[in-house]
Amino acid sequence: MAREIRHFLNDILQSIAIVETAIAGKSFTDYQNDPILKLGLERAVEIISEASRSIPAELKNTRPEIPWPRVKGIGNVLRHEYHGLSDKIIWGVIIDELPRLRIAIEAIQKQVDQSY
Repeated sequence: MAREIRHFLNDILQSIAIVETAIAGKSFTDYQNDPILKLGLERAVEIISEASRSIPAELKNTRPEIPWPRVKGIGNVLRHEYHGLSDKIIWGVIIDELPRLRIAIEAIQKQVDQSY
C-alpha cells in the first residue's frame, strides 16, 4: 500500500518532536560530548530529509521560506559525507531551521487535511 502525503508529514513532525524533546535543556557542548545524542539527532534529520522528498512541489511552493533543496540535501550529506560535516552545522540546523520547518509542515498539513 502506497503511503499518503499525510504519513510523510507526520514522519517529519514526529522527528521534529523527538529532536525538541532530546535537546530540551541541552547546550551545544552537551551535543558535542554525547555521541548517542549526536547520532540520534542526525538520524532524525535524515528522516526529515527523506520524508521531505515526498512532499509534492505544489505544496512546497506554498512555503517558499523553507530552503527545500537544502532540506533534501542534508540527508545526502549525513549519509555520504558525514565525516566532513561539522557539529556546528547540525546544531544550527536543529536550533535554527527545524522550528521554522515545523511551522511550515503544520501549515502544509492543514492544507492537505482541507483539500486531499
